[in-house]
Amino acid sequence: MTTDYPKLHLGTAPDSWGVWNPSGDPLQTPWERYLDEAAGAGYKYSELGPFGYLPTDPGIIREAYAKRGLTLTGGTVAMGLQHGKAALEQAKADCDAEMAILAPNGAKHLVILPQGYTDMDGKLTMSPTLTDDEWANLNSGMSELGKYVADKHGAVLVFHTHADSHVGTQEEIERFLDGTDPETVQLCLDTGHVAYCGADNLKIIADYPDRVQYVHLKQVDRAIRARVAEGNLGFPPAVRLGVMVEPPLGEPDMPTLLAALAALDRDLYCIVEQDLYPCDFDKPLPIAIRTQQYFKGCGLTAGHPVR
Repeated sequence: MTTDYPKLHLGTAPDSWGVWNPSGDPLQTPWERYLDEAAGAGYKYSELGPFGYLPTDPGIIREAYAKRGLTLTGGTVAMGLQHGKAALEQAKADCDAEMAILAPNGAKHLVILPQGYTDMDGKLTMSPTLTDDEWANLNSGMSELGKYVADKHGAVLVFHTHADSHVGTQEEIERFLDGTDPETVQLCLDTGHVAYCGADNLKIIADYPDRVQYVHLKQVDRAIRARVAEGNLGFPPAVRLGVMVEPPLGEPDMPTLLAALAALDRDLYCIVEQDLYPCDFDKPLPIAIRTQQYFKGCGLTAGHPVR
């Protein structure tokens, strides 16, 4: 008998079509094709992807999504608040620009990506650890930013822990959540990045149940992850090796995870986000169809938009 999870709402994102950058990258699926294929694969919800990949005119977004029966769930903004006040002011401006697209289209989730410390070759670009002062900047800045976007835009800041960033391991995630305002800073639980960094998805859900307000569904191939660690390769090279895989081929175990999320008893967008950059344009659609069908079999459907 199939379990039904009416409060978990399945969607997808441009990342699952090999999109990491704004417009102009010839290695990326054109945005119209992405939307066509996302809808064709059976999804009803979609994120924006990197700012500028899809058009930044909210009217064009409204028409493009409506034409395909899609609902916008949120958008991503990258930042490095450990750098202090100037970085915070830039982050506010970047969130304003993102909300100028999201708000007119009924979306309120701002997915915040922390600055990474490796380049596309996996080489270090900064220290992989923060000083105590940098941690203070990060946590206080994120709390202030969360209040800013809530007060100005009615938006929800959901922080996305990330591989090759300063908030990825279990210890780092806990230090971040314990050091930020639970009223203004929520969590985008990216199940793949959590597993990639050796953290524990189920423990995070159990210990911080009220903070989990948005989800990216992703799995990690443990054998490839071990090769990456042995070779100290970094996250972008790991993706090129295929470290992120479609379910049920990796970890974490999805049925167990979905049951834990459903037990939170709140409406959650659960956005499939399988890192594929770069990839052949014909590769994502078959994966997306299989993945949508897999999660449908697990009891995830579109349901109503989360408001």
